[in-house]
Amino acid sequence: MAVSCVSTAPVVMAFLLFLSAILSTGSCGGQVPLVLWSSEGHPVPRQTPPPAGHVVSAAELDSYLSSVLAATPRNTLLFLQDELSVDDFTVFGGVFGNKEDSVFPHLESALKASSSPLVLPALSWGGSSAVLPLLQQHLGTPPLYLDPPSLTHLRLNASVAALLVIRLPYKAGSGPESSRDALSGNDAVIGQVLDIMKAQAVPYTAIYTAFKPSRQVAEDLSEGVQSVGRSLLQAPAGTLAPLQYSVNGTACILLWAESLEVSVFNKTWQTYDLAPETFSTSLNVTNPNVTLANSTCGATQAESRLVLNYANILGFRKFSLTFTMSRRFYPVSAREWFTLDAVELEYDGQTAFFNGSRDLNAPAEYSYHCASVTSFSHALLVPFDPTESGQWRLSFTDFQIQGFSVAGPRFSYASDCASFFTPGIWMGLIVTLLMLLILTYGLHMITQLRTMDRFDDPKGPAISVPLNE
Repeated sequence: MAVSCVSTAPVVMAFLLFLSAILSTGSCGGQVPLVLWSSEGHPVPRQTPPPAGHVVSAAELDSYLSSVLAATPRNTLLFLQDELSVDDFTVFGGVFGNKEDSVFPHLESALKASSSPLVLPALSWGGSSAVLPLLQQHLGTPPLYLDPPSLTHLRLNASVAALLVIRLPYKAGSGPESSRDALSGNDAVIGQVLDIMKAQAVPYTAIYTAFKPSRQVAEDLSEGVQSVGRSLLQAPAGTLAPLQYSVNGTACILLWAESLEVSVFNKTWQTYDLAPETFSTSLNVTNPNVTLANSTCGATQAESRLVLNYANILGFRKFSLTFTMSRRFYPVSAREWFTLDAVELEYDGQTAFFNGSRDLNAPAEYSYHCASVTSFSHALLVPFDPTESGQWRLSFTDFQIQGFSVAGPRFSYASDCASFFTPGIWMGLIVTLLMLLILTYGLHMITQLRTMDRFDDPKGPAISVPLNE
């Protein structure tokens, strides 16, 4: 489930349709939506959405609120409902064109009037409980609980921060009508509060969320069952975020892998996974166990280097993994390609070098993705010196890297190492062709059958067929 910044150009119902489409990407269990907008004339800063299918954690919510509240009005309205799920928008939002059937007319009107509201369809249950403390921390003021009648007697100052909390009760009843009535009543309360703020001419920032989901759906995949098939990695869903190296605040190299295993032979193979030391749980945050010193990149440079520096790995005090990439123009294809030329492993002054220029390449504007990149089985990384590099093994799972044409913290379209015609597809095509040949031969034989031109008459003399005829 992804974060979306909705513009005012589309009809507001597109926002609800977007939420409805998100449901097809996974389960909604344990997740609540969060909608943030500001009063007319005070746009919400556009945020870079996290990877598709990503559930926003409390730490990521803190980052979003920090950037949003710094540019929006300091008077904050928090509409805090007891329970809320994305299903409530899709079931009761009139998403099939029947606007009169929607129970959110005031919310939709507020979103339409606001400039670029922020929508978080999938906020973790733990993150939703942290909304109020985070707002209190960023605004530097305690919450004030009130209702619409109390708000009419309150005089707000646009230059002084205020955190106003409006509790919206909601309990999913035994039938849809009870839920519809509860949501419709809460939407009416939202409309009353916004009308009061408009009458007082006080700019505001509003947030609509809940303590916990009203509907919890069981996970589609049971524990221990893994999905099959191949997919291009945009970024891992619900796992660690990609590593990015930035220059002047702009990302220019992206890296992600489910595992970054390095193995050294010392009587037996000793393996260490660098992924937990490399990737963090939040975007734009570097894991403290790795440094990117000596990394280089630039839009005009033909070479990029991503250097991952560690300490105390497999008994080595200094340990680093370097990915060297280059970009060249090839006249045959009339386009630029980038190549992962080498992966260099340095440990306490010694170096092991692996060549990847033969197989690890992609168009310069794409990222490169491969389910498995190893230096030993079906090797895509070839040891340069068997004596020095032969004692090391590299194994990267769900590996994706982009060293050029990076636009923000998201990977570009991935060029996958697996070709379109996989062995399974070739087997299917060959078997199908063989069956077609057999069918064609059988039809040809049937068309060659000839019926007899003379028949025996049981009442007449027998037909005599001379042998020399």
